Amino acid sequence: MTHLSEATINQIVRQVLEKLAPATATAETIAIGADHGGFEMKESLKPFLAAQGYTVLDCGTHSRDSVDYPDQAYAVAKLVANGSATYGIIIDGAGIGSCMAANKVPGIRAAMCYNEATARNSREHNHANVLTLGAGMIDQPASERIVSTWLATPVGEGRHARRAQKIMAIEKRYLREK
Repeated sequence: MTHLSEATINQIVRQVLEKLAPATATAETIAIGADHGGFEMKESLKPFLAAQGYTVLDCGTHSRDSVDYPDQAYAVAKLVANGSATYGIIIDGAGIGSCMAANKVPGIRAAMCYNEATARNSREHNHANVLTLGAGMIDQPASERIVSTWLATPVGEGRHARRAQKIMAIEKRYLREK
């Protein structure tokens, strides 16, 4: 099993950003990553997303060799948090661990979705900017429907915006207390 250091993850992020051509920088950009359990689904989603006009930044893994999902989750979350990607998608076996890891990065609101209803809710109600999927829980056609729904759903206004602001305020309050 591969264990990546902070320096290695930062190097992955730099390499992914170097591949982002200036001509495509204006397109909505999606950072995508997966562990070995989500590798095949990630590979299938990349052309699906590109066909919809998204610029796709692949944060790995690049094979079926065993890796630790927090490394890819962190790389994707960093790209979203620093504004290099508009959205993030992370895939592991269940989607839960990657969701937990991504949510540790300030500015990230990751949601593990397993159908179109949860995808819609996570965007509209919670202003999610990272989607996690469980490759062992859903099939490829379901992943495409979930991703399409998630990307097409705008963030909600009114009470939804107020509640999303409260989520972000908790994060800011915690960061100030450190």
